[in-house]
Amino acid sequence: MLDLLENQKKLTFNQWKIAGAATLGDMLDFFDFFLIGFVLAFVVKDWHLTYGQAGAILLASGVSAPFGSLFYGWFADKVGRRTALIAAILNVSIATGAMALTPEGAWIYLVVCRFITGFGVTGLYSVDITLMQEFSPAKKRGWFTGLTTTLLPAGQLLAALLGAFAAPYIGWRGLVGLGLVPALLCLYVRAFVPESPHWLLRRGRLEEARKSLAWAMQIDPAQIPLPTVLPPVEKTRWLELFKYPRSIIAGCLTGLTQTGGVALALWLVTLLVMVLRITPAEASKLVIWVSLSAIGGRFFCSYISDAWGRRTSGIVTCLVSALFMSLAGYLHDVYIGGASMFFVMILCQSFLGSGNYTIVGPYMGELWPARLRGSGMGLVYGVGNLGKFIGPAGLALIAGSSNYVKPEATAAALIPGFNYFASWYILGAIAFWLIAVETAGRTIDDIDAELTGTGQQPATAKAPAE
Repeated sequence: MLDLLENQKKLTFNQWKIAGAATLGDMLDFFDFFLIGFVLAFVVKDWHLTYGQAGAILLASGVSAPFGSLFYGWFADKVGRRTALIAAILNVSIATGAMALTPEGAWIYLVVCRFITGFGVTGLYSVDITLMQEFSPAKKRGWFTGLTTTLLPAGQLLAALLGAFAAPYIGWRGLVGLGLVPALLCLYVRAFVPESPHWLLRRGRLEEARKSLAWAMQIDPAQIPLPTVLPPVEKTRWLELFKYPRSIIAGCLTGLTQTGGVALALWLVTLLVMVLRITPAEASKLVIWVSLSAIGGRFFCSYISDAWGRRTSGIVTCLVSALFMSLAGYLHDVYIGGASMFFVMILCQSFLGSGNYTIVGPYMGELWPARLRGSGMGLVYGVGNLGKFIGPAGLALIAGSSNYVKPEATAAALIPGFNYFASWYILGAIAFWLIAVETAGRTIDDIDAELTGTGQQPATAKAPAE
């Protein structure tokens, strides 16, 4: 049945509907996620926050992120990709909207809301990457799945536009109130997104799998032959993931490349305000250009992911990103022709630094046997999302967590802080070079066979039957 999908030459309109749901979901949920960076710039002075308090607000979502990714990955393997996707969208939207009710100065309340938001954001990404891959032919899986991540910076772009032009009228509470909007996406998912045929087949629901596949490929279900022998119904045990140590190590280390980029994105408005001595609204306008650069970089990287392969493209993007990130720190007080080199380096870094995740995100889902794809993606994406905790926390510790957020403290921390951000890209390049396996252009069944057969042999696995 699935050979029809793997050998598909041209994507159908219905497959693009699935891509639209996944892409829009990630964009809107990351809009919710990045809103806090803009909110912080508006309240940090009025609330007299220290680096420790501001860092706690930013890193709270990173604390919950690994647990959300693990839960929703497991949930997607148990109850299906579609149900888990809807649950994650509601999780993020409701938690973000609740921030509009924050009492004045109650930074701990913001921490709690951000903790719940982070739980859902990573869960949604884990699920929709898995869903997209299971509706993609092998030769298009890299760039097609990568497209799901291309508009993640558009979530930051939307937040920047609202921070620049709407916040003066609706305030920061109005901004987070808009975080409820993504909940409407559930209606789109229910209307247009079917359950994964891979998941349905493994559950023994053959007729439903045939209908799902036929809908995606826009053909008559009668054209898809059912197996003459029913496949065994597979039961997923989460602990089986640890039979694949190379997948765990490669997925976790490449996933941690987001540490520096996410930390910078969360601190960005605040840093621009203090380094360039501008207002939060003016800083938000600069973030618009950073977001546009990131979107362009993600389209480029989704292309090279298949054209160059996962390993080569991953190494190149990590090393170049690290260079620009480090230079931003060293050149923070340099101006050429009136242009801030601090801002220019951040703009350059965002192109490949953000684009890198269109390679890393789908790659983390390709490292697992089919029956464990949701759980495996959830595990390594969850560990990678520790970056959302250790990234913002790192700058707070470097600057001194008890110091009040102000220009003097920021300037002293910029060089070591940005070198700290850059080091995570270096770690990712090493992982791609020494540990990662190449998955570009290979079918899900091919990867499955290597992992469970003669390739990466689990320690307790039996020889495959003739």
